[in-house]
Amino acid sequence: MEPFGEVFSHVVPIDRTNVDTDAILPKQYMALTTRTGFGDFLFDSWRYEEAGAPGIDNSKRTLKADFALNDPRYRGAGILLARQNFGCGSSREHAVWALAQWGVRVLIAPSFADIFYGNCFKNGILPICLSAPVVSSLFDAVRRDGRLELTIDLPNQKVIAQTVVHEFDIDPARKRALLLGIDEISEILGKHQDALQDFERRRMRLEPWLATER
Repeated sequence: MEPFGEVFSHVVPIDRTNVDTDAILPKQYMALTTRTGFGDFLFDSWRYEEAGAPGIDNSKRTLKADFALNDPRYRGAGILLARQNFGCGSSREHAVWALAQWGVRVLIAPSFADIFYGNCFKNGILPICLSAPVVSSLFDAVRRDGRLELTIDLPNQKVIAQTVVHEFDIDPARKRALLLGIDEISEILGKHQDALQDFERRRMRLEPWLATER
């Protein structure tokens, strides 16, 4: 993963509560066998008039003009602003892949579904919980100005909107992993590489047939 430091970006607003993972990435895309290409189908049924399916040519589908991801003002946004219980529903990690591959680095909402929240950290996305009134004020700013730019300062745990600063909490271990750009497996390998190599050497001495070519 790419190390996470400070992010400066405009916001794309998804002003709905209880957005589930089937809305973020519909179930038909679970048939894809790779970990790439999901960004094209982010919020698929909300973005397009016609139903989508793996392998379909999205350029031939009709965009819904009233959906935020189709609004030119929000194109290229690295921060997604949402309401409470974002990422509820099934535990599919594919939903997080779709967000990351569309370009989202930060999610801001009053609350997230637990499994979805954990999956974000595993894929380099920072989910930030701010109070419902603060999130509402950010939505108000988007509506008022048409575009809201934020600075996300992970080292100091701050969301900065011009002169207004909102602090957020984060587990220290997850913060460290994002700053270093490592996932749980990389963390384990880094900490225990010598012990793992020693185990493999001892295992080969005790069970040499495991190394026999077939």
